[in-house]
Amino acid sequence: MTVMPAPDEAANSSRTQSRKDKGRPATPEDSAPIMRRVKTKLTSRWATAAAVIIATIWTVPTFGLLVSSIRPAAKQVGPRSDGWWNFFADWDFTFKHYVDVTAAAGSQSANLSQYFVNSLAIVIPVTVFVLVLASMAAYIFAWGNFRGREATFIFVFALQIIPLQMALIPLLSLFTQVLKLPPGSYAQLWIAHTMFGLPLGIFLLHNFISEIPGEVIEAAKVDGAGHTTIFWRIILPLSVPALASLAIFQFLWVWNDLLVALVFSGGTADVAPITQRLAEISGTRGNRDFLNPAAAFVSIIVPLAVFLGLQRFFVRGLLAGGLKG
Repeated sequence: MTVMPAPDEAANSSRTQSRKDKGRPATPEDSAPIMRRVKTKLTSRWATAAAVIIATIWTVPTFGLLVSSIRPAAKQVGPRSDGWWNFFADWDFTFKHYVDVTAAAGSQSANLSQYFVNSLAIVIPVTVFVLVLASMAAYIFAWGNFRGREATFIFVFALQIIPLQMALIPLLSLFTQVLKLPPGSYAQLWIAHTMFGLPLGIFLLHNFISEIPGEVIEAAKVDGAGHTTIFWRIILPLSVPALASLAIFQFLWVWNDLLVALVFSGGTADVAPITQRLAEISGTRGNRDFLNPAAAFVSIIVPLAVFLGLQRFFVRGLLAGGLKG
């Protein structure tokens, strides 16, 4: 004989369970319905049509730049110049511009290949520094226990509001007069870019790491794991999508930067990035402006490869931590 609970007891039990559910941390099972709703909305017919329209509008200028990069100089400057869309009526093209922007002959400064190497020497260490330092700081802010943790995190987050232009001159004085770093060196660029990238990096990774179930961290502590073991063996493997998203942001931001590079590199060909060469390649009077499209396409090879290689983590890393059940 089955004994049914009284209505009042069943209601109280339901309310108690509801309070427990609200108090427990969100789990992947909780966020699954939300993820399904988001996926449904993003794959609807109207969303697909909007994505196609936006992609077309975004692609047309890039396609025009590609066509301009292979058109002869006479078709781009001078009395015979015309729009890139006339390429379809006159299939006259050349790859000489790509040779010119990568060769050293005839250039007043280092060739594009040298600046390409300089950019890699700047971007790769900075991206690694930001990923390591930001992930460590995000873990401490998410799971550490120290006085002033919340206030410190808010302060770090607020640093994103300050325009970096306000910090350029003070940082330059600090590097040259206090730290005695050699002017026009990679060290100044590495430190400056790392400092400017850390606030956003800490914020993005904190949102992800704070959503890792607390039971996982507690189980590791019960097994005797310390903060170092938890960070390297648990946090980092689970944070790969967020780390990949941050890597893409940081890589592209540093690769496309010109202002910070000019201030801390001194404009020398030994250290300056590829963006400086792009600004100089058209000549003092713009008489070599037809080389800019080819130079621009050479400069986007590496960022495009990085994005395509990490794109499967990109959206997942951005959405992680922002959806709760």
